[in-house]
Amino acid sequence: MKPLRIIGGDATSPQAEGPKIVAHVCNDLGGWGKGFVLAVSKRWDEPEGAYRAWHRGRSGNDFGLGAVQVVRVKPDVWVANMVGQRGIRTGSGGPPIRYDALERCLVALADRAVELGASVHMPRIGCGLAGGTWTRVEPLITGTLCARDVEVTVYDRG
Repeated sequence: MKPLRIIGGDATSPQAEGPKIVAHVCNDLGGWGKGFVLAVSKRWDEPEGAYRAWHRGRSGNDFGLGAVQVVRVKPDVWVANMVGQRGIRTGSGGPPIRYDALERCLVALADRAVELGASVHMPRIGCGLAGGTWTRVEPLITGTLCARDVEVTVYDRG
C-alpha cells in the first residue's frame, strides 16, 4: 500500500514524473463555477466543456452520483470529474457531499489510474464547498487508491 502524501501547492500543477490524473469533486446539477473547478478551468478548457456536455447528455449516459469522467488535457495529464456531491447547498439532508458516491468515484478512479500507470493529484476533495470532513474523506482515499498502490498527492494551498 502506498502512503498518502500531503504537500503544499496547487493540485493543477502536479509534482510528479510520468502520467498524472488531477481529481476533483463535481455536483450532480451540471454547475461549474465555484471552488477548485475555477483553478481547473484557468489551466485547461477541456474538463469544463466535457463535464457540461456529459451533464447535458445525461439521459443517455452514466452521468450521476458516483460517476467519473476522465478528460485528457495533455499527453500525460488527465482530469477526473467525479460526481460526488448532491446539489450545491447544505439543507435538511446535510452537506452536499455524498460519501458513498465519492467512494464509488474513487474505486473507478483507482481502476483508471492503474490502467494508465498514473499517479493521482487532488486538493482535499469534498471538504470545501461540498461540506465534507477530511476525517471521513481520507480513509476513502487510502482504502481505494492507496490500497491499490496508486501514488496519491493531496495539495494544500499555501
